[in-house]
Formats: sequence, structure tokens, C-alpha cells
Amino acid sequence: QLQLVESGGGLVQPGGSLRLSCAASGSTLDYYAIGWFRQAPGKEREGVSCISRSGDGTNYADSVKGRFTISRDNAKNTVYLQMNSLKPEDTAVYYCAAVVNLKPACVMRGYNYWGQGTQVTVSS
Repeated sequence: QLQLVESGGGLVQPGGSLRLSCAASGSTLDYYAIGWFRQAPGKEREGVSCISRSGDGTNYADSVKGRFTISRDNAKNTVYLQMNSLKPEDTAVYYCAAVVNLKPACVMRGYNYWGQGTQVTVSS
């Protein structure tokens, strides 16, 4: 059974950076697309970014394009989300999720394995 654990969240000032990690256990990530999602208090969960199993295909929400970068290291069974130029509106619990997807592209829906989340707070 695939298990996902997020880490790297915390408190950061506006304009700062954080790198989130999503570490997998129980199965190799070689056949999984990975997505990052976030949920702010009182708001619905939204897709932030995703990456295909090979890493060649990525997608980003318009709100994070140019600021966030998703990457993966299949040898380490880990996916990363580098977040730069953080804004207060990026404050949320961030979740990583996985779905078996053999296609060279990814979409931000249909994920069936989820981590427990890591809190990101952007505030001065």
C-alpha cells in the first residue's frame, strides 16, 4: 500500500521560499503521477501542480506559475515542490497525492492516495 508523507512546511515571510517534500513508502513511485494540492481555511481544496511519472510532463495552477516548481527523484521515491516569492494567499495546508498514470502528461484530478498534509503559513 502506497503511503505518502509531506514535510518542509512552516512559517515564512512574504517573498520567502520553502521546499516541500513528498516521500513515498510501500511502493515505488515509478508508475505514479504526483500532484500537490492545498486547502486554506474556509476554502475548497485546489490543485497546485502535478508531475508525470517520468517528470517530463508538469502542470501548474495559474496562481503559482512562475513561482512554484515541481520536480521528482524517483531514485529517492520523493517529489518536491519548490515555492518561491511566497504570498500570504499561499497560506494553506499542502497535500501531495498519487495516482497510477502511465501517460506522459498529468492532470490535477483523480488522485487516490493522499498524504496527511503540511502547514504553510506566509505572514510577516
